[in-house]
Amino acid sequence: MNDLETAHWLLPSIPPMDKAQIDRVTDLSAIDGIKPQISLVVRHFIHGGMYARTVTIPPSVRITGALIKIETILIINGNCTVYIGDDVSEINGYHVLACAAPRKQAFVARTPTDLTMLFPTHEIDVKKAEEQFTDEWRLLTTRTSEA
Repeated sequence: MNDLETAHWLLPSIPPMDKAQIDRVTDLSAIDGIKPQISLVVRHFIHGGMYARTVTIPPSVRITGALIKIETILIINGNCTVYIGDDVSEINGYHVLACAAPRKQAFVARTPTDLTMLFPTHEIDVKKAEEQFTDEWRLLTTRTSEA
């Protein structure tokens, strides 16, 4: 098990995931999909050629993400467990991570935990930016809440 607790201000990385690793998170998503869903607050915008997307995970909640197809920066602030490839890591505090593609991750929050993903974009519409980072954009909370 990796412990990133002492990595403040370093740029540890999350490596790309292989098909088997991605499939494990996809299977977890299917299991989670049959359970009652909670509403997550997602705040996202584009500024200065950067797309920023923040989701707050309440304590004791597990989320699975969309398949990310581009490199991003991920800022984690809180206390959570994250599935990284074949490892599960405990992350405590504030961390800035360089993240490879492709990846599909699962997080379990222990305390309220903010996840902010950033990447450069030429888009000016957040929906187009969502389509830039994932082909699974129809599954995103910001899309599934649309009527």
